[in-house]
Amino acid sequence: MAEITENRRGANIHHAPDRQRQMQRMLGKAALNGLVIVVALVTFFPIYWMLVSTFQPNEYTLHFPPPLFPKEITVRQFAELFVNHPLALWLRNSFVIAILTMLICMILSIMGAYALSSLRWKGRNLFGLFLLVTQMLPEILVLIPIYGIFRRLDLLNSLTSLSVIDAAFILPICIWILKGVFDTVPPEVLDAAVVDGCTQLSVVWRIVLPLTGPGLVAVAVVAFFFAWNEYLYASIMLGQAQLMPASVGLSTLKAIGRTPVEQYMAAGLTFAILPVAFYLFMQRYIVSGLTAGAVKG
Repeated sequence: MAEITENRRGANIHHAPDRQRQMQRMLGKAALNGLVIVVALVTFFPIYWMLVSTFQPNEYTLHFPPPLFPKEITVRQFAELFVNHPLALWLRNSFVIAILTMLICMILSIMGAYALSSLRWKGRNLFGLFLLVTQMLPEILVLIPIYGIFRRLDLLNSLTSLSVIDAAFILPICIWILKGVFDTVPPEVLDAAVVDGCTQLSVVWRIVLPLTGPGLVAVAVVAFFFAWNEYLYASIMLGQAQLMPASVGLSTLKAIGRTPVEQYMAAGLTFAILPVAFYLFMQRYIVSGLTAGAVKG
């Protein structure tokens, strides 16, 4: 009997560390889940509050304490916003700038990425490093020189000129994204195409681009988002009201007059919903495009 009791006691002692480790894992998982919940609340509450403030009257939003759930829902602020302010014109200008920037970046980044990925030329690595170094410089550092050049060339107050500037800032990132994607194309395929008589342009058009569609989508979205959200150069290079993009136009609502809070929120929601919808539609291609170069080798 004493031997059986001793064996049970030894078994309990043996399982005690296992129970302790299991308890530690459970506590660690609970702490991690709690941290995730807190971060999610901090991240998504401003978005939720923007939605609530958009669809409820101004008096509820300014009431203290404000209601966490809308007591009354209305959409008249959207109609008033488009009637009282040229929001449609602002959005059109932003769309034109973003599309032009996207097209310029896609054309130039395809050529630059192919040159860095597939062609062998002296100074290739140094040029790629230079592209990365340019991203360390703040945009405001070259604002005055760029403004002076464009003013002397009479290129101010032009959506195309602003698109060229935006493309110049985002182009290095786009080139490196596409370079990582182009690196996944087997060199044997490119060599076989050259042996069959394809020129470098034909290789890019017929071989590389069809195999790297997700990367092209990722570059298009990155360039589109950058141009859509860009404010600094848009506010300086475009001095005419009819050329004002939405990123600049929304900042003028306060200067125009007493704009109700729900119209501010409605304007912000309208400005954000278009690129968000575009991103959600292209999300699958964006993720695969951005991670394509990560599996090289």
